[in-house]
Amino acid sequence: MQRYFIDENYQPTVHLTDENYHHIVRVMRMKNGQEIFVVFADEMAIKAEITDITEESVIVTEIEKETFQRELPIHITIASGFPKGEKLELIAQKATELGAFNFFVFPAETSVVKWDQKKQGKKVARLNKIIQEAAEQSHRQHLPRLESISPKELVNHFSDFDAVLIAYEESAKQGEQAQLVQTFQQLTAGQKLLVIFGPEGGLTPKEIENYQLAGAKLAGLGPRILRTETAPLYLLSVASFYYELSSSTAH
Repeated sequence: MQRYFIDENYQPTVHLTDENYHHIVRVMRMKNGQEIFVVFADEMAIKAEITDITEESVIVTEIEKETFQRELPIHITIASGFPKGEKLELIAQKATELGAFNFFVFPAETSVVKWDQKKQGKKVARLNKIIQEAAEQSHRQHLPRLESISPKELVNHFSDFDAVLIAYEESAKQGEQAQLVQTFQQLTAGQKLLVIFGPEGGLTPKEIENYQLAGAKLAGLGPRILRTETAPLYLLSVASFYYELSSSTAH
């Protein structure tokens, strides 16, 4: 069943317009009586029936509220240093499917890619479009957003989070695996975690030092060295197992 995000808070009757209207009427060619899911800005989701289609809007009426919880109990934001090629699109799409709450992207010192300021807006818009499609496909109740920021702005955001981790391959090489689990154990539902990932060349000692001085902690992600596009997906998969699938720990 199709899923549509709208930028309004919950209401039992909704007028869908613009892009959602085009997709329902022109792409899916839906008719009165068909059902869809609508997700509101306050993360309420409903199953709704199309009751009328006008020249400008699709009117839908609530059938029932969605009660199944599809979001991770903690809010994990992924911060990625600009990687090469289309890797950021892969991270945005797959991490959304796996439950990422939001995204930051930033120019790390070893980032080969430099974003042209004139094209940055289009790049961010394209990535957010990919995120929205992934959120619809995976039946998310929260629509993640991606923001491009400077390294200084990234550090300034640390205070918005309850914990900040640096995914650091040297920690993995040294066998450090406890910090991630310890962080999960300390966080409770609704709290916020920021995890920073470097680009292909990794994070420099200077970057690591700056992040640590601002309160971030180093964390290994298992015994294997992961690519920049794989590491965030590993982290989110581990979080899903820990918080959603593990029956041995109560959260």
